[in-house]
Amino acid sequence: MKIVIAGGTGFVGSALIKLLQENGHELFILTRQPSSIKDGIHYIQWLHPESQPAQALEGADAFVNLAGISLNSGRWTNKKKKAIYWSRMNATLEIVRIMETLTTKPKVLINASAVGIYPASTEAIYHEEFNDYATDFLGTTVYDWERHAMRAQSLGVRVALARFGVILGRDNGALPPMLLPYKMRIGGTVGSGQQWLSWIHIDDVARAIDFALTTDSMHGPFNVTAPHAVNMKEFGQTIAGVMNRRHWLPVPSIAMRLALGEQSTLVLEGQHVQPTVLEKYHFPFMFPYLKQALEDLIIKN
Repeated sequence: MKIVIAGGTGFVGSALIKLLQENGHELFILTRQPSSIKDGIHYIQWLHPESQPAQALEGADAFVNLAGISLNSGRWTNKKKKAIYWSRMNATLEIVRIMETLTTKPKVLINASAVGIYPASTEAIYHEEFNDYATDFLGTTVYDWERHAMRAQSLGVRVALARFGVILGRDNGALPPMLLPYKMRIGGTVGSGQQWLSWIHIDDVARAIDFALTTDSMHGPFNVTAPHAVNMKEFGQTIAGVMNRRHWLPVPSIAMRLALGEQSTLVLEGQHVQPTVLEKYHFPFMFPYLKQALEDLIIKN
C-alpha cells in the first residue's frame, strides 16, 4: 500500500513507520521540511506557503493523521491550549483538502483521537457507542478533531477514529515520568488513586492502526486501549512490583494542581475505556495485561 502519514516523526508515528516498513508498505511522511527521500521513505513538504504535496500523493491508498502538538509539551496556558487545538484542526482540514484535489481518492483515513472525549468518571465503563462527550478543553478538542476528520466521508473515504488511551513506551510517552519517582525510591499513589488509567503498550498502538488500515469494515471510533484498565493506585503498585521498589509516598491532588495547573487533569482524572471494536474484530493484543506490558518496557529496556 501507498500510505501517507502526518505526524510521522512523533512518538506514535515513529513506531508505526517501523512496523509499516517491516510489512513492505511504501511510505510518504508529511513534513514542514523540504521534500526528500531517506532510507526508502518519501518526506513530502506540507503546511508551507510554497508546498504542493498533492502531486506526490496521487495514488495513495491510505492516510494516517497523527499530527498535533503533544498534550505534554508544557503547562496549559491559554496560548498553549490554542496551539494544541489548532495544530490538530489545521492538519486535519489540510488532509481533507488534499484528498479533495486527488484524482483517485484514498480508501481510508485513520485519524488520531483520544479517550479524553469521554467524561472523567470512577464508575462508568465507556465503549465506542457512548455519545455523552466531555465538555472540558480536552473533550472539546477531541470532539472537534473527530468532526473535521469525518468530512472525508463525503469523498467516499472510509474514516476510522483511533481513540488512544495512555500510551506506554520505553523512552517516550507517559511512562518515563511515571517511573522517575520509583527510580528515586519515592514512588506512591498520585491523587486519590481511584482514577482510572486506560493504558496501552506502544507496540499494540502501531499494530491497531495497521489492523484498522486493512480491515475494510472498520469505520468510526475505535478505542485503542488494552482490555484491562487499572486505577492509578494499582498502576503505581504494579510499577513498584516490576521495579522492586516501595510504593509508599503519596502525591496529593493539590500538589499536582499547583505544579501542572489544568494539565493535571491528565493524571488526576480518568476514564475506564474498553476496546470494544477491536475485541469485536478479534484484534490480537500482544500486551493485554499491565504487568506484562511493564515487564517488557522496563526489564527489557
